[in-house]
Order: sequence, then C-alpha cells, then structure tokens
Amino acid sequence: MTQLPHLRFEKILRENKLKVTQPRLQVLAMVAEKKAAISQPELEKKLGSSIDRVTLYRALSAFEEKGILHKIFDLQGTATYALCSNSCTHQHHHDQHLHFLCERCNNVFCLDEFVLPQINLPAGYTLNSVHVHAIGLCPSCS
Repeated sequence: MTQLPHLRFEKILRENKLKVTQPRLQVLAMVAEKKAAISQPELEKKLGSSIDRVTLYRALSAFEEKGILHKIFDLQGTATYALCSNSCTHQHHHDQHLHFLCERCNNVFCLDEFVLPQINLPAGYTLNSVHVHAIGLCPSCS
C-alpha cells in the first residue's frame, strides 16, 4: 500500500466521521486496488487473519452507509463492493452507472464512462437510485 492512497483513505474516513483504524484502511486499500468489485469472502481471504469477519462486516456496512462504497450483486447473488464516486454521501448514493457482470469469471465492473439517460417519472414518483447491469464477457474472458 503506497503512502498517497493511505492518506487519501484517512481523509475519507475523517470526512465521514469514522475512526481511522488499520483494518478500515486495509479494507479500503483492497477495494481500491482491484479493477472489479470485490466480495466479503474475497476480502476475508486476501486479508487473512489481520481482520476478523465481524470487523470486516462492520467496516463494509459503515462504508456503504456513509457513501464510501456501493454494493452490487454478482450473477450468483453475492454482494460485491466498489468505491463510490466523490459525489456520494450518506444521504444519497450517486452510483448510477453501468455495472458489467461477466458471465464466465463472475466479476463485476463499474463502467463510469457510460452516461445513463435521464429518467422522467410521472408526477408523485421519487427516484432514489438506478441500477443498470450489462451481462457478457469481460476482456479477460473474451
């Protein structure tokens, strides 16, 4: 883990009024270093014995609640996590981008470069979030 991302994650935790702890910094670093979204079981495996399951679960929950991470379900229904954009907050996630699910390796990729169309709802409806999934083969599996 390089010094620069470490400081960035400390700043994110402080801005969200979360205690800066080594386990939280480790989780954020692991999520950030992977090109695809990462699941809790995969995080547990990569982190080994440095973080127990309960601490990891609480960190992921706190990060999702504060708008630091967003949750996407893969094709098997397993929750995976990816970093949110800087505009996400605890009040509202702005993760309205295309999620690409690879049907071979089961990785989930956030494709931020695709702009979703504006959704005009009838009067009385309130839009809280939009989830768009594309399913196919990622470059590694093609």
